Amino acid sequence: MTGTTGTTGTALGAPAERREGRQKVTGAARYAAEHTLPGRAHAWPVPAAIARGRVTAVDTSAALALPGVLAVLTPGAAAGLGDPEDGTLAVLRGPEVPHRGWCVALAVADTLETARAAARAVRVDYAPEPHDTALDPGHPDAYEPQEAGGHPGRLEHGDPEAAFAAAEVRVDVTYRIPPLHNHPMEPHAGTAHWDGDRLTVYSSTQGGTTVRSVLAGMFHLPEDHITVVSEHVGGGFGSKGTPRPDVVLAALAARHTGRPVTVAYPRRYLPTTVGHRAATVQRLRLGATPDGRLTALLHEVTTPTSRVREFVEHAAVPSRVMYATPALLSTHRAVPLDIPGPSWMRAPGEAPGMYALESAVDELAHALGTDPVELRVRNEPHEEPGSGKPFSSRHLVECLREGARRFGWAGRDPRPGVRREGPLLLGTGVAAATYPAQTAPSTAAARALPDGTFTVRTNATDIGTGARTVLAQVAADALRVPLDRVRIEVGHSDLPPAPLAGGSMGTASWGWAVHDACAELASRLAAHPGPLPADGIETRADTTGKAGAEGPYAQHAFGAHFAEVAVDTVTGEIRVRRLLGVYAAGRILNARTARSQFTGGMVMGLGMALTEHSTLDAAFGDFPEADLASYHVPVHADVPDIEAHWIEEDDPHLNPMGSKGIGEIGIVGTAAALGNAVHHATGIRFRELPLTPDRILSGLLSEG
Repeated sequence: MTGTTGTTGTALGAPAERREGRQKVTGAARYAAEHTLPGRAHAWPVPAAIARGRVTAVDTSAALALPGVLAVLTPGAAAGLGDPEDGTLAVLRGPEVPHRGWCVALAVADTLETARAAARAVRVDYAPEPHDTALDPGHPDAYEPQEAGGHPGRLEHGDPEAAFAAAEVRVDVTYRIPPLHNHPMEPHAGTAHWDGDRLTVYSSTQGGTTVRSVLAGMFHLPEDHITVVSEHVGGGFGSKGTPRPDVVLAALAARHTGRPVTVAYPRRYLPTTVGHRAATVQRLRLGATPDGRLTALLHEVTTPTSRVREFVEHAAVPSRVMYATPALLSTHRAVPLDIPGPSWMRAPGEAPGMYALESAVDELAHALGTDPVELRVRNEPHEEPGSGKPFSSRHLVECLREGARRFGWAGRDPRPGVRREGPLLLGTGVAAATYPAQTAPSTAAARALPDGTFTVRTNATDIGTGARTVLAQVAADALRVPLDRVRIEVGHSDLPPAPLAGGSMGTASWGWAVHDACAELASRLAAHPGPLPADGIETRADTTGKAGAEGPYAQHAFGAHFAEVAVDTVTGEIRVRRLLGVYAAGRILNARTARSQFTGGMVMGLGMALTEHSTLDAAFGDFPEADLASYHVPVHADVPDIEAHWIEEDDPHLNPMGSKGIGEIGIVGTAAALGNAVHHATGIRFRELPLTPDRILSGLLSEG
């Protein structure tokens, strides 16, 4: 039985409503730029107008002459700060410009409008230098990195080249994905206030504990002199996983002016400032026997990195997880360019890597004349191919079977290009999905109060996923009390430290500490005679040494995606008629928020497949698609029918709740399922995303 409905109530797994929902819909929830402290000023960055070079002069006279302007910070203003590990935070240190959009000045004024006008009045002179922004797999500076996303950059076993050359059936294809941008609903913002040598920052971040640690190092302060508040965050999709320049600039400007300062990046500045999903060129070579057994899998990825900080999109890593093969090559090549730094975006590595892998598997199924669901089942591994470890749980086959049943896959005509409705070509596609089930050490405190209520505290960050609600359910379950007796405090660095909300490990990590603290509290209460003291009884938990420790099992969530599309042969438009995802993600802790996460990821995968793309302008080193008018994200009309279901999965090796992260697996297989459906509809294989009408129409015309 799949978890499709859930029961009402407050038990762990029940579809409890979001605790902060009323605050958000009434406007009571305050975000980073909405803390109107007395005397607050606003700052506006001045982005570099060249792709590489040096600032030779900054004329601030016109800006400072505007009424209400307090200061203009120029290169050298941050010269005394400590060196950050992340070079993207080293703004206003000196005259060097590593890429277009780099902050070269900061205007501070009484109002946001005046700060913006002052920034536009600043005149900057440059000494441009030759720049290189073109991603080329044959680039002379390309290198093989030691690491890619925390994994070895290269993994190889068997003799992949020889095995591929000897294979009876071979597929050798290259897939391309353009740069993609996170674009959370709330742009990046920070409000900073100094009180002597104590700093308070309201930050739009996925991890306040990390922000405090980074600011402490940069501003030479003890961590207990810094308070970071991130009570409400309007999404991040990875772009707020680590501090961004806004929080450093806000703290710097507040110290310079002696007033609270807010830095809120306008959306048009985000593409060059807060990271993006790097473009990838992925070559897949699959070798197989005539009955569909893989004999070789080679996945080679070329991706850019910036000269400011190495970041390698680990798109070849999923091939180490998915299919049994005696010969495997998974490798990356990074090309250092003069571009804004790539960074994390929802399911980094897995989203682009599984698009290419699952598209290539579909091509192999077509070459073999084998059903693509059956081909995947036939190559199901007994252990993780890359590591040789047994899986803690792996129910991919069940997801494929259940998805095929729900989708009506058995009635599918395997021949491409045969289903028509007038000018529309119809097709269906499938793809598998995977994402690692990770945890990190966390702490939490739980207190029982004399009035029969409980307070649970941890510096988790709710970025819109419903973390408050789910953690309250974890606590209530461990305490064996009704949910309405549990109060949750999150989003403040004075709370017990917790890791960031990212890598689909937030709830799995925080929940472990919350469970342990509440289980201990329940034991103490059971043994406590008489009434509680006035201040109650508190317990604390720290999962260091348990969460995140290397173990004997490979731990992953899995899923299967199915899609149906209609391709208009007149306009080239693709309309998605159905999307279905079936997942195996451990114990589902809240049916309502889980379904929201799954379907949200699927919609984002739809955007990746059909509409979202960015172009790196070679002449200027910039992204022309810098707002939501030119960078097209899906809207309601793009998703008429979307369903998410899950397999009840019992995995005792994860954490006390038995849960896996669910925030990212929804995006992982969607793009491939849609691409495979388009091939089934048209008989044409498109190997570059997004599948926009111009590409589709050109393909149809060339085939016609």
